[in-house]
Amino acid sequence: MSRREQARHPALELAIGGRIRARRRELGLTQAQLAERLGVSFQQVQKYERGDNRVAASTLAAAAAALGVTVAWLVGEDAAAAHDSEVFKALAAPGAMDLLEAYRDIHDPRLRQALLALAREMAETVA
Repeated sequence: MSRREQARHPALELAIGGRIRARRRELGLTQAQLAERLGVSFQQVQKYERGDNRVAASTLAAAAAALGVTVAWLVGEDAAAAHDSEVFKALAAPGAMDLLEAYRDIHDPRLRQALLALAREMAETVA
């Protein structure tokens, strides 16, 4: 994500969106299913997960209930969530969870190392 994009996505919105996405996927819910539970469109859930839109307090409470977590967990205020804020900001990047899931499914350590080396090289090229 570029610096300009990061400026449009304050850290808290990115962290909340990352937690929503991670928990939703952990539960096996689609964006459409979560959207239905929240009474919003799936596009709105996408915007929450990317940190593009702020989550209203009432929606945050509904999301916490739908995902079986506390509001404190979603905003990173409980002890278990406070230390992983950077992880959830990283997971909020589009495609991050897909890449992590693909990496998890690679069982050969040499292939994992090759993928990691490729990703690092690509990141250095872009930077």
